[in-house]
Amino acid sequence: MINTDICIIGAGPAGLAASIEAARYGAKVTLVDENHRAGGQLFKQIHKFFGSHNHQAGIRGFDIGENLLKEAIQLGVDIHLRTVAYGIFEEGIIGINDIDKQKNGLIKAKKTILATGAIENALPFNGWTKPGVMGAGAAQTLMNLYGLQPGKRVVMVGTGNVGLIVSYQLLQAGVEVVAIVEAAPKVTGYLVHSRKLLRSGVPIYTSTTVKEAKGQKGVDEVVIISLDEKFSPIKESEKVLGADTVCIAVGLSPLSELARLAGCDFSFIKALGGFVPKHDKDMKTTKNDVYVAGDIAGIEEASSAMEEGRLAGIAAAESLGLVETAKAKILKMEYENRLLELRQGVFGTGRREAKKELVKESEK
Repeated sequence: MINTDICIIGAGPAGLAASIEAARYGAKVTLVDENHRAGGQLFKQIHKFFGSHNHQAGIRGFDIGENLLKEAIQLGVDIHLRTVAYGIFEEGIIGINDIDKQKNGLIKAKKTILATGAIENALPFNGWTKPGVMGAGAAQTLMNLYGLQPGKRVVMVGTGNVGLIVSYQLLQAGVEVVAIVEAAPKVTGYLVHSRKLLRSGVPIYTSTTVKEAKGQKGVDEVVIISLDEKFSPIKESEKVLGADTVCIAVGLSPLSELARLAGCDFSFIKALGGFVPKHDKDMKTTKNDVYVAGDIAGIEEASSAMEEGRLAGIAAAESLGLVETAKAKILKMEYENRLLELRQGVFGTGRREAKKELVKESEK
């Protein structure tokens, strides 16, 4: 059994940031992740980040990941990759499985931080199980981690930031983006991304969805159809596009199974992606020794995930008596302010208000 002060499950941007802050103040930190590489989504993000200097503006995602990983290692974080956390039990016991050794083990932690991220939403349509239909994240993994084109001619479904950014990365990888379709009446992501695509000649169809993916062994054609103001298909408005791949980018849902196993209370908040564990300003759940950070606590950007991770790491270290209360208060206030900066504007307002309500409900 591994004995540790803080076990962090998930080595993405939130988990790495949490491990750094906790280890910085002397906590013994154990970080586990099922993947072969720490950094999560950051290593697929070849674009430069937006925001301020505090939010890594101008730095590419994979460079941010490398910097965080290097800092975590320097601080002595015990990192276990290719390791699945399959359960959380009483008294801080976490069940783990080493994938390569096919060996089970246990971690006993005084505090646990869940930074498990999110899962892509599916979109059922005729032919959606055919080879060639995949999540936008899968396409991004193939391109940016393995150097493979997911297809030659792609139809992207969804104009959120994920759909728009991955579409542009497809173009950079030499893939033709035949079209982007969006069920809503307008583009839902940042205009700076959609305008780059329009300038590159990629058509964007709003009030439109995929009706069917056709093909014998895979995808050969994609049938799209227009939608009315009630999101109902409009008869005889179909258009057939020649394509071999359909990428789905219709949102994410928090990956929260471990929080449920831990006995955390949940709330359904649409603006945050669905069911999320209730948590206070310190990212502490209704289970006293369990914290959350990143997309499990509500779908946002990687920058927000890192700030939440820092908050959770400081709060967990403070609860162990490793950070003086006065100092912890100053640090947490700084990270809370940085989160508020990220939640300004048209796209952040809904999430900011949703977070406020969630915290208020959790503190009752």
